[in-house]
Amino acid sequence: MGICCSAQPVDNVIYDDYVKTLPKMTGKVVAITGCTTGTGKVLAKVCASLGAKVVMLNRASERADDALMLVKDSARASGAPAPVLVPCDLMSFKSVKEAGAQLVKDFGAEGIDVLCNNAGIMAFKDKATEDGCDVQMQTNHLSHFLLTQICMPLLEKAASLRGEARVVNHSSALRLGLVDKGFVNDLQAKYFEKNGGNLGGDTTDMMSGPNFQRYQQTKLANLVFTHALHDRLQKKGSKVKALCAHPGVATTQLFNGTIKEGGYQEMPVFLQNVMQMMMMQSEADGAVGIIRQTCDPAAKSNDFFGPLGKGGATGDHDTSEYRGEVGLLKEEPLANAAAREMLWAKSEESTGVQFVV
Repeated sequence: MGICCSAQPVDNVIYDDYVKTLPKMTGKVVAITGCTTGTGKVLAKVCASLGAKVVMLNRASERADDALMLVKDSARASGAPAPVLVPCDLMSFKSVKEAGAQLVKDFGAEGIDVLCNNAGIMAFKDKATEDGCDVQMQTNHLSHFLLTQICMPLLEKAASLRGEARVVNHSSALRLGLVDKGFVNDLQAKYFEKNGGNLGGDTTDMMSGPNFQRYQQTKLANLVFTHALHDRLQKKGSKVKALCAHPGVATTQLFNGTIKEGGYQEMPVFLQNVMQMMMMQSEADGAVGIIRQTCDPAAKSNDFFGPLGKGGATGDHDTSEYRGEVGLLKEEPLANAAAREMLWAKSEESTGVQFVV
């Protein structure tokens, strides 16, 4: 999760020392969704500074152009190949397919070493995309499922050439909501189906209500997708890894999008400052999870990494995961075999593809 930046910056605690431990990524290609701001942009800059060619999958915008220039500066300084921007609107399956076709065209020979499915929106209104799906589920999971299916031959190509490749998904501390606030945390099929605009309506309640219930389902889906993909890759004997991270609660622009779309009322700056002081970590510290899963040779398939809190698998929302010591979390019981099979079947159904690993 993230929240809008306030007047008081939050200092890095983990990031600065951690990135110094990472090896060079010269010769690798890293594709990242949602990297105009926030943790995705931090990751893009880190990968470029380590020598990788970075592919930025963003909606065409001035922010996307600005982010591209920033990552170009990092690449130039390290001697890495210049990053490229591939337009990709995750609210449109048509756009995702076009982006995927561009990746296949541009990287068919060398492959893609890492696909980081980072982009996300939070607590948007109950409305449908042009494809009929919930805007949050399509942006946060379904389009990433489709993009991964398209990119799988590119990932396998990279793995055959350079020994491994990775799919990195980005979950959240809100993969489980507070049970005493009415969250039903089990993964539910209706949120994957073409039910956009008919999934509970809207409120502006913070961390509760249907807007956040829909968000919770997408973030649990990111984790369940990781485990389901890992199962299939292992069965095949693939060298492609499936990994997941969560950022805790960081000072990103995620919450600004929620406010802009009417999912929550704007918060006074003094309250933002109080929240940051009590609950939050820096944007860069929030990116450590996806940086580890993307760049660190120690990362193993099926790993779930981020602020530890109580260690995962608690059955309820854990506020102690918002910041602090990072590490491997226990496997989530709600990401069981039945949830994995349901997610795969419903994701294929809604995206209109057959995803055979």
